[in-house]
Amino acid sequence: MTPPIKTTAPKPATELRLPIGNLSCAGCVRRAEAALATVPGVTEPAVNLATSEAVLQASPDLDMAALRQSMQRAGYPLRVAQIELALERMTCASCVSRVETALHAVPGVLRADVNLATGRAQVEHLAGQGDAAALIAAATRLGYPAQVLGADSPPEDPQSRHDAEARAIRGNLIAAAALTLPVFILEMGGHAVPAFHHWLHDLVGMQTLWLAQFLLTTLVLIGPGRRFYTVGLPALIRGAPDMNSLVAIGTLAAWAYSTLATFAPSLLPDTARAVYFEAAAVIVTLILLGRWLEARAKGRTGAAIARLVGLQPRTARVMRAGEVVEIAISDLKGGDIVHMRPGERVPADGVLISGSAILDESMITGEPIPATKQPGDMLIGGTVNGAGALQMEVTRTGAETVLSQIIRMVESAQGAKLPVQALVDRVTAVFVPVVIGVAVLTVLIWLAFGPDLSFALIAGVSVLIIACPCAMGLATPTSVMVGTGRGAELGVLFRKGTALQLLDKVDTVAFDKTGTLTEGRPVLTDLQTVPGWQTDAALPLAAALEQESEHPIGRAILAEAETRGLALPQVSGFKSLTGLGVRGDVEGARVILGAARLMAQEGVDTAPLAAQAEALAEQGRSPLYLAVDGALVALIAVADQPKPGAKALISALKARGLRVVMISGDARAAAHAVGRDLGIDEIVAEVMPKGKVEALAKLCETGAQVLAFVGDGINDAPALAEADVGIALGTGTDIAMETADVVLMSGAPDAVLTALSVSSRTMGNIRQNLFWAFAYNTALIPVAAGLLYPAFGLLLSPMLAAGAMALSSVCVLSNALRLRYIAPDKLKGNAA
Repeated sequence: MTPPIKTTAPKPATELRLPIGNLSCAGCVRRAEAALATVPGVTEPAVNLATSEAVLQASPDLDMAALRQSMQRAGYPLRVAQIELALERMTCASCVSRVETALHAVPGVLRADVNLATGRAQVEHLAGQGDAAALIAAATRLGYPAQVLGADSPPEDPQSRHDAEARAIRGNLIAAAALTLPVFILEMGGHAVPAFHHWLHDLVGMQTLWLAQFLLTTLVLIGPGRRFYTVGLPALIRGAPDMNSLVAIGTLAAWAYSTLATFAPSLLPDTARAVYFEAAAVIVTLILLGRWLEARAKGRTGAAIARLVGLQPRTARVMRAGEVVEIAISDLKGGDIVHMRPGERVPADGVLISGSAILDESMITGEPIPATKQPGDMLIGGTVNGAGALQMEVTRTGAETVLSQIIRMVESAQGAKLPVQALVDRVTAVFVPVVIGVAVLTVLIWLAFGPDLSFALIAGVSVLIIACPCAMGLATPTSVMVGTGRGAELGVLFRKGTALQLLDKVDTVAFDKTGTLTEGRPVLTDLQTVPGWQTDAALPLAAALEQESEHPIGRAILAEAETRGLALPQVSGFKSLTGLGVRGDVEGARVILGAARLMAQEGVDTAPLAAQAEALAEQGRSPLYLAVDGALVALIAVADQPKPGAKALISALKARGLRVVMISGDARAAAHAVGRDLGIDEIVAEVMPKGKVEALAKLCETGAQVLAFVGDGINDAPALAEADVGIALGTGTDIAMETADVVLMSGAPDAVLTALSVSSRTMGNIRQNLFWAFAYNTALIPVAAGLLYPAFGLLLSPMLAAGAMALSSVCVLSNALRLRYIAPDKLKGNAA
C-alpha cells in the first residue's frame, strides 16, 4: 500500500488595508482594483472611494515593491509618510541589521533604512499606519533607545554630538589606561626582561602579583569597560549578539580563566596555570582607544552639516515700534524689516528693499564670485553682506528658508542606504553569530590537537576580538556622509542618496536647451543697417519703441541700448501687434519694428537685407526689420546665447566617453544651431513636455543604460522624474528642483562635472572601504584562529587582535575623510 503523501498546508492570506491617492470617481475605483488584481499574491481587491482605501487578501509572499510600482503606473499611488528616528547605542553593522529587521516587522512599514554613521533611521510607512510609538518600542526592546525627529526640529550639529561622545569615551579611556598600565608592566615586563620578572617574584611573590592584576583588571572591566557588558551581554541573551557581545565574551573568558588560575589553580592542569589579566585589560583599553578615535573621526565626517548649521546667525537687528532692536533669530517672522551692516550674515530669506549689496553666496552656490544685488532681488539666509548697509524684508524663516532646506536635503542623502550596501547587509545579518561559532570551533580544535588549554583559550579570544563588524558597517555610510557633505559645499545637493551611486554609472546625459545650456533670455546678436544709416542712429529708434513692450525680445533690444549708453527719444501712438511686432511715432516719424510679415503688410521692401535675414534664421536667430516712414532702415537679430562654459562642458563630457543629447521644445532651426555651436550631435527638437519623456524612452531603446537629464523649468519636471538621475539647476523653478534627484545650486555648466566627480570619487571611496573591511575580516580571523601556527609556530596575541580591530574602523573613517578634499571641476577655457 502506498503511504499517503504528506503536504504542508499553505500559509493563509492576511487582510491588508492600503491608503490610495488620486481616487475621484467610480472609474478610478475600477482601474485601481484592476491594477491591484494584476499583482501576484493579491486576491479579492476592493477599493472604497469614500475612504480612499483598498482592502485585499495578501499572500505571505506578496512583493510590496511590485504592488507599489503597479499602483504608481496606474496613476493611483499608495499614500505614504516618513518618520525619522534618532537611535542610541548602535556600534556595528549587526546592530543596523537587527534594528532594520525590527522596524520592518511593525505593521504598515514599507521601508526602513538605518545609518550607523548618523545614528538615524528613515522609515517609510503607509499613511495612517506605522505608528511612531510602535517603531520606538520595536527599537527600544532590542536595546537601542529611539526618539522621533520632527520635520520642524532644529538642525542637529553631528560634530557636536560626536564630540560629546568622544569626550565621554576619553574619560573612560584615561581611567582604563591608568589601571591597565601597571597590569601590562607587571606581566609583559617580566616576559621582556627576565631579571625584572625574577626581582618581582622574589620581592612580593607570584600570588601577590596575580592578586594585584586581578584587582586592577576587575576595576577596568566593571568601570571603564562596563559599557561592553551592559550592552553586549543582554544582546547575547536575546539571541542578537553584536560587537559588544564579542568583546564581552572575549574579555570575560580571559578574566574568568585567569581568576580560576589565581584562586583555584588545582582545577587546572599544571601546564595551564597561567593568567591573562593583561589581555582582558589591554583589550578593553585598546577598543576604547579605537572608539575614541572613531567618534572623533565621525565628527569630522559630519563637518559639512556643522558648517551649514553654523551659517545661521543667532540674532538679527529689526525695526520694531519705530526703532532698531536686536532679537533672536527664533523670534524673526515674515514681514520684519531687517537692518544689516557690512560683514553680517543675512538672517533669513527675504527681499532687498533698500541699498545695494555685494553678497558672498559661495557657501550656498559654490560660486566664488560675489553676487551684486539691487532692490527687489532675493537674498538667501546665511550669505554674507560684503559691503554697504542695507535693509531687507523677511519672507521666509526657520525651516522654510533655503539654508534649512539644504540642510534637510543633505541630512536625507547622508541617511540614505545605497544599493551597494545590500551585500554588507546580507553578511552582517549573520556575521557575529558566525564569529562566535568560529571561536568555539577554534577552542575545540586546539583542545583536541593543540599544546594545552591556555593555547586554545588565547586562540578563541583572539578570534572574538579581531572580528570587526564596525568596519563593514561604517564603510558605506561614512563615505556617503563626507561625499554628500562635500558636494553641498560645492553647490551640489543630492536629494536622494541613491542618485549618488546611479550618477557614477551614467553613460548618457540629456540636456534641456533653454536656461540649461543657454542663458534662458534673448540678447541682441546682430544689427545691420542699409547705406546711409548708422547703428547708433537706428538702435535708439528700435529701443524707444520697445520701452513700452514686455516681450523678451524687446527687453533684449532695450538692454543693448542701455549698455551702449544711448539716449532714447520719446514715443507716441505705441501699438503692439501680436505675433508681428510693434509700431509708433518717434519724433514725427512712423517707426515699425517686426517680422517680414509685418513689413509686407506695411508695404516695406525688405529685399536689401532679406538674404542676411535668411542666413541669421538658419543660425537659429530671430531676425526683425526696422523701418522708418515706410523705408527699410536696419535688420536686427536676437538669440538665446549659450552659457559661458557650455561648449567646454560638452567637450569634457564627451572626453569622459559619455553620450550627449539635447532635447528642446524650440524650433528645429534654433535647436540645431545651438547644438552645432556647442558640439552636440544628437538633437531632439520641437517636443512638448510629455515628448521629452518619450524622447528619453527612445534614448534607452537606442543604447542608453543609465540616463541623466539636466533641466531647469516647469516643463522639464516630467523628464527629470522619468530619468534614472534627474539633475535640476538651482537657478530654475521650484517644481524642477523638487522633482530632481540632484540639485545644482549654481547654474554654471561646470557644476554638472562637479556632480559627476563627487559621485565617482565617493563610489570609488566606498569600494575601497568595502574591500578593506571584507579583506581585513577574511584574512585576519583565520590568522587569529591559529592558521599560521602549524607552519610558523605563530599565534596572534589577543592584545594585538584588539589593536588591529580598533584600528580597522579608524582606517575606514580616515579613508572616507579624504573626500573632504574633492575639488570643484573647472572647465578649460571659458568657451560658450
